[in-house]
Amino acid sequence: MLVIRRTKPGIPTYWVLPGGGVEPSDESREAALHREIHEEIAGKADIVRLLHTMESEGERQLFYLARIATWSFEDRSGPEFSAEGRGEYLLEEVPLTVEGLDGIDLKPEEIAHVLRGAIGAGAVGAEAAK
Repeated sequence: MLVIRRTKPGIPTYWVLPGGGVEPSDESREAALHREIHEEIAGKADIVRLLHTMESEGERQLFYLARIATWSFEDRSGPEFSAEGRGEYLLEEVPLTVEGLDGIDLKPEEIAHVLRGAIGAGAVGAEAAK
């Protein structure tokens, strides 16, 4: 599983999944995902399926299960990487296992919980490995 380790001054280290918001120029949510993957990790994604929808405080987040065949973190181009005070973004590979998830503080906590359940049910490991 590809995750981004976030380090910010004064905040404990945490990890997030690559992705982001839908821009007005995006033709669809899937197009936004492809754009974000390109910006954040200079990668190409094959979307497997929608994994989870999370709604909180008037915001909706969609989490997709996708295979990333290629990436080049050094070639990322997202605007967040040059913003002052945003801290570090480091790409890491973490095993898509409960033990792998237990070794990081993945945010938001709800998606970490969903992934643990999906791993336990065998709903993500086989699809992600194809």
